[in-house]
Amino acid sequence: MMFPRHLTLPPVVALLLATAAMAAPAAGTSPGAQLEYWSTQAGAPGQAARGQAFFTRRHGGEWSCSSCHGTPPVGEGRHATTGKSIAPLAPAFNPRSFTDSARSDKWFRRNCRDVLNRECSAGEKADVLAYLLTLKP
Repeated sequence: MMFPRHLTLPPVVALLLATAAMAAPAAGTSPGAQLEYWSTQAGAPGQAARGQAFFTRRHGGEWSCSSCHGTPPVGEGRHATTGKSIAPLAPAFNPRSFTDSARSDKWFRRNCRDVLNRECSAGEKADVLAYLLTLKP
């Protein structure tokens, strides 16, 4: 909705717009900010040990996260079906990893469906991010 420049938004509308903007992670973000966001959504901090177990487990399907991203995911990976090269996933080894919320959301959605046949929960996302942030050169 467009307002003429000389009009201002009613305070309630301005507050709602500001709240909505804060509810989702920003496009330009950091892996730590995304961990904080998903931990808040889950109602508990992400746990690296759970994230590592989640990352390497097959969950009843053919693949695990590590099938394509490696164990640990600090080097170049390969897509299990296509063989396509995949950049390192751990943020310490790939400065672009988890720095764009929209791309991260798309990554989680696609890969969780491939591995779990469903979307990941906020807690699972927080756990995976907590694990990935422990990996250092």
